[in-house]
Formats: sequence, structure tokens, C-alpha cells
Amino acid sequence: MKNIAIAKPGYPYIITALVITLFFYTKASFLFLPFLFVTVFLAYFFRDPYRESPAGKNLVLAPADGRIIKIEKAYEPHFIKSETLKVSIFLSLFDVHVTRSPYGGIIPLCRYIPGGFIAAYKEEASSRNERNLIGIETDRGKLLVVQVAGMVARRIVCWIKPGDKIERGERIGMIKFGSCTELYIPSGIKLQVKEGDRVRGGETVLGEL
Repeated sequence: MKNIAIAKPGYPYIITALVITLFFYTKASFLFLPFLFVTVFLAYFFRDPYRESPAGKNLVLAPADGRIIKIEKAYEPHFIKSETLKVSIFLSLFDVHVTRSPYGGIIPLCRYIPGGFIAAYKEEASSRNERNLIGIETDRGKLLVVQVAGMVARRIVCWIKPGDKIERGERIGMIKFGSCTELYIPSGIKLQVKEGDRVRGGETVLGEL
């Protein structure tokens, strides 16, 4: 079994909580246990488990862990600029929050858009919340991954830049503390999932192009 790593954005939170925990331990304070719980939870939240992507040339993978809350046809105006199939995945506080590439290709677009912080599961969050757009040019067309902040998740991290070449299942970013990830795919995809399904980023097959 592969070891479960901790995502780098979590180090400052975990180290700070650990220092405070040790301080209260040395003081024999009743606050030791609450802060120990916080430290353990942060380590769990920022976990970054190894994922082995399934073989298959044209497979599109889930970009994040969570539950599919909506699958719908939608026009995508920023990158694809045509009718697409939009898959929305809601991440709870207990899901892995690392974002992974659903398909291999080149990154022509990586754009941060400031916005609000309404609940990520609400439909209007897609257009009103803070978000980050990641466009992927592939051998089967264009895909767009959108990292959407929520009420608690107010910090989006992106580890790639325009011009980068990425592989399917590769780590491309993270959204801290609960959020939503959207994937816009060519409408001709053969879907293998439905609304309500739980998926794992970089591992669950959404469909085939």
C-alpha cells in the first residue's frame, strides 16, 4: 500500500496547530485535547493519497473527490466557447481536496476570478463565487476544470500555469475546506456516471471521449 502524503498547503496549518497543542500539553491545560483533535483533523483534511489512474486512451477521469450533484448541458463562454456537458462535484469537509487533471494535454488557460463565498452546492455559486479556470487542450478537444470556492473554502490553490503539459490524473491544485469542482466536457462524451454518484479524483472514470 502506498503511503498517504500531506498536501503542501496544509503544512502551515498543521504545524501551527501542533505547536499550540504541545504548548497546552506542557501546561497540562484542558485545551490540550481540543487542539490535539484540531491537529489530527487538519492532517486528515490535507491528506493527499496516492491514486492509480485506470488504463484507457480516451477515458475522462473525475477531477476531484466528492458527490456528483448535477449533470447538465451548458454553454461554456471562457475557453471552450460552445455547448458542453457540465459535471458538478461537491466536496464536503471530509473529502480529499486535491484537484487532478481529468485528461492529459496542454494548459492554454489558467485564470483566477474573484467573487463571493456562498454555499458551493448552490447553483448560483458557479457564477458568483471565487473560482479558478483551468483549460486543457487535448487530442480529443477542449476541457475546462473550474475550482469553485464555498462558504468555508476561501482559498484556491493552482499548481500549474499556461504552457504546462500535464498527464491524466496529475495533481493540478487544491481547494481548502469544502468546495465544488466543475468539469466542462465535449457533449459527445459517453458518460458512465450519474447524479448522486460518489467519485474519486484521478481514479473514477466519468466517461469516454
